Amino acid sequence: MNQEKTTTFSKWISRESLFQLALWVLYFFVLIQQIDYYNERTGKNVTLGLRHFVFAINYLIVILLISYWVLPKFLYRKRYFTAVALMILFLCTGILVEEFVMEKIFFGNEGPGQQFPGFLPTLWDIGPTIVFFVCAKLAWDNLKKQNVLEELEKERAESQLQFLKSQLNPHFLFNNLNNLYSYAQEGSPKTSEIILQLSAIMRYMLYESKENFVDLSKEIQYLGDFIKLQELQMEDRGRVHFQVNGQPQGKLIAPLVLITFVENSFKHSMSGQADDIDISIVADIEEDELHFRCENTFQAAENASNEYLTSGIGLANTRKRLELLYPGDHSLEAGPQGDRYVVDLRLPLSSRKQATGRMVTAGKVLVQEPLA
Repeated sequence: MNQEKTTTFSKWISRESLFQLALWVLYFFVLIQQIDYYNERTGKNVTLGLRHFVFAINYLIVILLISYWVLPKFLYRKRYFTAVALMILFLCTGILVEEFVMEKIFFGNEGPGQQFPGFLPTLWDIGPTIVFFVCAKLAWDNLKKQNVLEELEKERAESQLQFLKSQLNPHFLFNNLNNLYSYAQEGSPKTSEIILQLSAIMRYMLYESKENFVDLSKEIQYLGDFIKLQELQMEDRGRVHFQVNGQPQGKLIAPLVLITFVENSFKHSMSGQADDIDISIVADIEEDELHFRCENTFQAAENASNEYLTSGIGLANTRKRLELLYPGDHSLEAGPQGDRYVVDLRLPLSSRKQATGRMVTAGKVLVQEPLA
């Protein structure tokens, strides 16, 4: 991580050097145009010479002192009075060096070197150039700061999402190991098949789902494997309808956001009903949106409330992840409707570029509203 940050810093330094070089090339280009205009207007034949470069170096030193010492050491640390005082000091020093040293060297006592016109006229002459370079430095620093903040926000979002996903895996494993233990105790011939299905599912959860976004086709395949595993355990107690409409290939989705709803549908149905279980899972895939609907029959205890159905680590974490990755860009409705529990989810499907943008947005959400 430190090496990566050092590389990023080096890239910014090299980019800034090129940026500053480009500004000075632009400065001399404008200076040449001004000299040409002066020659046309006066009929003289002034050319770009050594003195122009020497005078430029004088103010280059002033610009560098302000940009790389005054700004970071004082202005950015909110020591405004000191920053302004030092800027004035360096400007006055640059003007005095030009008027009493450089002009004497290049012009002697003739021409511009005869008398000091004062600080204000000279400042009016060279002020716009210095302001231009300092403002360019301010803009560059602000851009660099924004990029650093976005990187930090992205890293924080990734850490938070990995934490949420790490809670989902034990939650899933705990539920299924309990079921597997029961089958093993009974000596069921389905035990080996359940272990194979569970192995395939855990492989996806541990390896494929490490990315913040995965291909929707992989997530659909994972749901199919999970449903097969649950059907083995459900035996002949009911029906499961799983349907996918549309093409999932090439569309990205956050991993493990759908599995919680499917898992809950089996858990609530199988724990509350002896038979006549009816579960329907439909994924409608459009060009840039997924409409996911999961329904199941259930029979809650008489004293059970909606909280029984809507609580739990898996569902709570899924809601948090949806809020992080699709803030204000998804809809989730979940709750009982008669004797059925219905989950209706709509969320946008992303390209790789859009997925990267969502990670940055997730970081900003975390900065504004940190999760507990």
